[in-house]
Amino acid sequence: MGSTGTVLRELRGAQKSAKGVSLYSRYVNRPAGRVLAAGAYRAGLTPNQVTLVSAAFTYAALAAVALVEPSWTLGLVVYAALAVGFAFDSADGQLARLTGRGGPDGEWLDHVVDCGKLLLVHAAVLISFYRFGELPSDAWLLLPLGFQLAAVVTFCAGLLREQLGKAAAAGAPAGSTAAPVSRVRAVALLPADYGVFCLVFLLLGAPGAFRAGYAALAVVHTLFLAAFLTKWFRELRALRPG
Repeated sequence: MGSTGTVLRELRGAQKSAKGVSLYSRYVNRPAGRVLAAGAYRAGLTPNQVTLVSAAFTYAALAAVALVEPSWTLGLVVYAALAVGFAFDSADGQLARLTGRGGPDGEWLDHVVDCGKLLLVHAAVLISFYRFGELPSDAWLLLPLGFQLAAVVTFCAGLLREQLGKAAAAGAPAGSTAAPVSRVRAVALLPADYGVFCLVFLLLGAPGAFRAGYAALAVVHTLFLAAFLTKWFRELRALRPG
Protein backbone atom coordinates (compact mmCIF):
# COMPACT_ATOMS: atom_id res chain seq x y z
CA MET A 1 0.00 0.00 0.00
CA GLY A 2 1.63 3.26 -1.13
CA SER A 3 2.02 6.49 0.81
CA THR A 4 -0.83 8.97 0.98
CA GLY A 5 1.05 11.26 -1.43
CA THR A 6 1.44 8.44 -3.93
CA VAL A 7 -2.24 7.53 -3.63
CA LEU A 8 -3.25 11.16 -4.17
CA ARG A 9 -1.14 11.34 -7.32
CA GLU A 10 -2.76 8.17 -8.64
CA LEU A 11 -6.21 9.53 -7.81
CA ARG A 12 -5.49 12.69 -9.81
CA GLY A 13 -5.09 10.45 -12.83
CA ALA A 14 -8.36 8.63 -12.09
CA GLN A 15 -10.70 11.59 -12.40
CA LYS A 16 -13.83 11.73 -14.51
CA SER A 17 -14.11 14.30 -17.27
CA ALA A 18 -14.71 17.90 -16.19
CA LYS A 19 -17.25 18.35 -18.99
CA GLY A 20 -20.65 19.41 -17.66
CA VAL A 21 -19.28 19.92 -14.13
CA SER A 22 -19.63 23.16 -12.19
CA LEU A 23 -16.68 25.01 -10.70
CA TYR A 24 -17.68 23.89 -7.19
CA SER A 25 -17.57 20.21 -8.04
CA ARG A 26 -14.39 20.61 -10.08
CA TYR A 27 -12.34 22.72 -7.66
CA VAL A 28 -13.90 22.00 -4.24
CA ASN A 29 -15.83 18.75 -4.07
CA ARG A 30 -13.65 16.54 -6.26
CA PRO A 31 -10.37 17.61 -4.57
CA ALA A 32 -11.98 17.06 -1.14
CA GLY A 33 -13.25 13.69 -2.32
CA ARG A 34 -9.76 12.85 -3.53
CA VAL A 35 -8.34 13.38 -0.04
CA LEU A 36 -11.13 11.31 1.51
CA ALA A 37 -10.63 8.57 -1.10
CA ALA A 38 -6.93 8.44 -0.25
CA GLY A 39 -7.79 8.10 3.44
CA ALA A 40 -10.37 5.42 2.68
CA TYR A 41 -7.82 3.53 0.59
CA ARG A 42 -5.28 3.65 3.40
CA ALA A 43 -7.98 2.44 5.84
CA GLY A 44 -8.88 -0.47 3.57
CA LEU A 45 -12.45 0.63 2.93
CA THR A 46 -14.33 -0.51 -0.16
CA PRO A 47 -16.13 1.95 -2.49
CA ASN A 48 -19.50 0.68 -1.24
CA GLN A 49 -18.49 1.32 2.36
CA VAL A 50 -17.50 4.87 1.41
CA THR A 51 -20.95 5.30 -0.18
CA LEU A 52 -22.55 4.25 3.10
CA VAL A 53 -20.37 6.71 5.02
CA SER A 54 -21.62 9.42 2.65
CA ALA A 55 -25.20 8.34 3.33
CA ALA A 56 -24.63 8.41 7.11
CA PHE A 57 -23.40 12.03 7.08
CA THR A 58 -26.10 13.19 4.67
CA TYR A 59 -29.09 11.44 6.21
CA ALA A 60 -28.09 12.42 9.76
CA ALA A 61 -27.95 16.06 8.67
CA LEU A 62 -31.37 15.84 7.04
CA ALA A 63 -32.87 14.21 10.12
CA ALA A 64 -31.54 17.15 12.15
CA VAL A 65 -33.21 19.63 9.78
CA ALA A 66 -36.54 17.90 10.28
CA LEU A 67 -36.33 17.31 14.04
CA VAL A 68 -34.32 20.17 15.56
CA GLU A 69 -35.47 23.76 15.88
CA PRO A 70 -33.59 25.95 13.38
CA SER A 71 -30.64 27.98 14.70
CA TRP A 72 -27.32 29.30 13.50
CA THR A 73 -25.54 26.41 15.22
CA LEU A 74 -27.81 23.87 13.57
CA GLY A 75 -27.25 25.50 10.19
CA LEU A 76 -23.46 25.25 10.56
CA VAL A 77 -23.60 21.61 11.67
CA VAL A 78 -26.05 20.65 8.91
CA TYR A 79 -24.01 22.39 6.21
CA ALA A 80 -20.77 20.77 7.40
CA ALA A 81 -22.35 17.29 7.45
CA LEU A 82 -23.93 17.74 4.01
CA ALA A 83 -20.67 19.03 2.54
CA VAL A 84 -18.71 16.12 4.00
CA GLY A 85 -21.35 13.68 2.78
CA PHE A 86 -21.13 15.18 -0.71
CA ALA A 87 -17.34 14.88 -0.67
CA PHE A 88 -17.62 11.20 0.31
CA ASP A 89 -20.10 10.85 -2.57
CA SER A 90 -17.26 11.89 -4.88
CA ALA A 91 -14.73 9.75 -3.01
CA ASP A 92 -16.51 6.45 -3.60
CA GLY A 93 -16.24 6.72 -7.38
CA GLN A 94 -12.63 7.89 -7.22
CA LEU A 95 -11.75 4.97 -4.97
CA ALA A 96 -13.53 2.55 -7.32
CA ARG A 97 -11.54 3.81 -10.32
CA LEU A 98 -8.29 3.67 -8.34
CA THR A 99 -8.77 0.11 -7.10
CA GLY A 100 -10.74 -1.31 -10.02
CA ARG A 101 -13.30 -2.55 -7.49
CA GLY A 102 -16.27 -0.70 -8.95
CA GLY A 103 -19.17 -2.49 -10.56
CA PRO A 104 -22.89 -2.34 -11.28
CA ASP A 105 -23.70 -2.97 -7.61
CA GLY A 106 -21.68 0.06 -6.52
CA GLU A 107 -23.16 2.29 -9.18
CA TRP A 108 -26.64 1.10 -8.21
CA LEU A 109 -26.01 1.77 -4.51
CA ASP A 110 -24.63 5.23 -5.26
CA HIS A 111 -27.70 6.17 -7.31
CA VAL A 112 -30.07 4.81 -4.65
CA VAL A 113 -28.37 6.92 -1.98
CA ASP A 114 -28.44 9.99 -4.24
CA CYS A 115 -32.13 9.52 -5.03
CA GLY A 116 -32.97 9.15 -1.35
CA LYS A 117 -30.97 12.30 -0.61
CA LEU A 118 -32.92 14.34 -3.15
CA LEU A 119 -36.23 13.12 -1.75
CA LEU A 120 -35.31 13.57 1.90
CA VAL A 121 -33.65 16.98 1.73
CA HIS A 122 -36.85 18.66 0.59
CA ALA A 123 -39.03 16.49 2.82
CA ALA A 124 -36.89 17.63 5.75
CA VAL A 125 -37.40 21.28 4.79
CA LEU A 126 -41.14 20.70 4.51
CA ILE A 127 -41.26 19.15 8.00
CA SER A 128 -39.16 22.00 9.40
CA PHE A 129 -41.46 24.56 7.80
CA TYR A 130 -44.49 22.83 9.30
CA ARG A 131 -43.04 22.33 12.80
CA PHE A 132 -40.98 25.49 13.33
CA GLY A 133 -41.56 27.85 10.42
CA GLU A 134 -44.24 30.34 11.56
CA LEU A 135 -44.87 30.78 7.85
CA PRO A 136 -46.47 33.91 6.38
CA SER A 137 -48.85 31.58 4.54
CA ASP A 138 -49.55 27.86 4.36
CA ALA A 139 -48.76 28.13 0.64
CA TRP A 140 -45.09 28.00 1.62
CA LEU A 141 -45.60 24.31 2.39
CA LEU A 142 -45.99 23.72 -1.35
CA LEU A 143 -42.51 25.10 -2.09
CA PRO A 144 -40.50 22.06 -0.90
CA LEU A 145 -42.85 19.77 -2.84
CA GLY A 146 -42.26 21.73 -6.04
CA PHE A 147 -38.51 21.87 -5.44
CA GLN A 148 -38.50 18.12 -4.78
CA LEU A 149 -40.33 17.49 -8.05
CA ALA A 150 -37.81 19.56 -10.03
CA ALA A 151 -34.83 17.88 -8.35
CA VAL A 152 -36.04 14.31 -8.76
CA VAL A 153 -37.18 14.76 -12.37
CA THR A 154 -33.82 16.33 -13.23
CA PHE A 155 -31.97 13.45 -11.58
CA CYS A 156 -34.03 10.70 -13.23
CA ALA A 157 -34.13 12.36 -16.65
CA GLY A 158 -30.36 12.90 -16.54
CA LEU A 159 -29.74 9.24 -15.73
CA LEU A 160 -32.03 8.16 -18.56
CA ARG A 161 -30.31 10.55 -20.96
CA GLU A 162 -26.95 9.08 -20.03
CA GLN A 163 -28.02 5.45 -20.35
CA LEU A 164 -30.02 5.91 -23.55
CA GLY A 165 -27.19 7.92 -25.05
CA LYS A 166 -24.71 5.14 -24.24
CA ALA A 167 -27.00 2.55 -25.81
CA ALA A 168 -27.35 4.59 -28.99
CA ALA A 169 -23.64 5.36 -29.14
CA ALA A 170 -22.78 1.66 -28.87
CA GLY A 171 -24.15 1.09 -32.36
CA ALA A 172 -22.88 4.33 -33.86
CA PRO A 173 -19.67 4.58 -35.91
CA ALA A 174 -16.59 5.78 -34.07
CA GLY A 175 -14.86 9.03 -34.76
CA SER A 176 -16.91 11.62 -32.87
CA THR A 177 -14.87 14.17 -30.95
CA ALA A 178 -15.79 15.22 -27.41
CA ALA A 179 -16.62 18.87 -26.96
CA PRO A 180 -14.03 20.87 -25.00
CA VAL A 181 -14.62 21.77 -21.36
CA SER A 182 -16.30 25.18 -21.14
CA ARG A 183 -15.40 27.52 -18.26
CA VAL A 184 -18.52 29.59 -18.97
CA ARG A 185 -20.68 26.50 -18.66
CA ALA A 186 -18.90 25.53 -15.45
CA VAL A 187 -19.78 28.93 -13.96
CA ALA A 188 -23.36 28.84 -15.27
CA LEU A 189 -23.93 25.45 -13.63
CA LEU A 190 -22.99 26.69 -10.16
CA PRO A 191 -26.59 27.46 -9.05
CA ALA A 192 -27.63 23.91 -9.97
CA ASP A 193 -24.76 22.26 -8.09
CA TYR A 194 -25.80 20.30 -4.98
CA GLY A 195 -22.77 21.63 -3.10
CA VAL A 196 -23.87 25.22 -3.72
CA PHE A 197 -27.45 24.32 -2.75
CA CYS A 198 -26.18 23.07 0.62
CA LEU A 199 -24.95 26.58 1.44
CA VAL A 200 -28.55 27.73 1.99
CA PHE A 201 -28.66 25.74 5.23
CA LEU A 202 -26.17 28.18 6.74
CA LEU A 203 -29.18 30.56 6.88
CA LEU A 204 -31.25 28.32 9.17
CA GLY A 205 -30.73 30.80 12.01
CA ALA A 206 -32.67 33.44 10.04
CA PRO A 207 -35.94 31.81 8.92
CA GLY A 208 -36.93 34.61 6.56
CA ALA A 209 -33.55 34.63 4.85
CA PHE A 210 -33.58 30.84 4.61
CA ARG A 211 -37.03 30.84 2.98
CA ALA A 212 -35.95 33.52 0.50
CA GLY A 213 -32.73 31.70 -0.40
CA TYR A 214 -34.49 28.35 -0.68
CA ALA A 215 -37.23 29.86 -2.87
CA ALA A 216 -34.66 31.51 -5.14
CA LEU A 217 -32.85 28.21 -5.59
CA ALA A 218 -36.16 26.46 -6.31
CA VAL A 219 -36.85 28.91 -9.13
CA VAL A 220 -33.33 28.48 -10.53
CA HIS A 221 -33.54 24.68 -10.41
CA THR A 222 -36.93 24.75 -12.14
CA LEU A 223 -35.49 26.89 -14.93
CA PHE A 224 -32.52 24.54 -15.25
CA LEU A 225 -34.93 21.59 -15.42
CA ALA A 226 -36.77 23.16 -18.36
CA ALA A 227 -33.46 23.86 -20.12
CA PHE A 228 -32.07 20.39 -19.46
CA LEU A 229 -35.22 18.59 -20.60
CA THR A 230 -35.26 20.55 -23.85
CA LYS A 231 -31.55 19.89 -24.45
CA TRP A 232 -31.70 16.17 -23.60
CA PHE A 233 -34.82 15.59 -25.72
CA ARG A 234 -33.17 17.20 -28.74
CA GLU A 235 -29.97 15.20 -28.22
CA LEU A 236 -31.84 11.90 -27.96
CA ARG A 237 -34.02 12.72 -30.97
CA ALA A 238 -30.84 13.35 -32.98
CA LEU A 239 -29.66 9.83 -32.08
CA ARG A 240 -32.65 8.16 -33.74
CA PRO A 241 -31.67 5.95 -36.67
CA GLY A 242 -32.16 7.73 -39.99
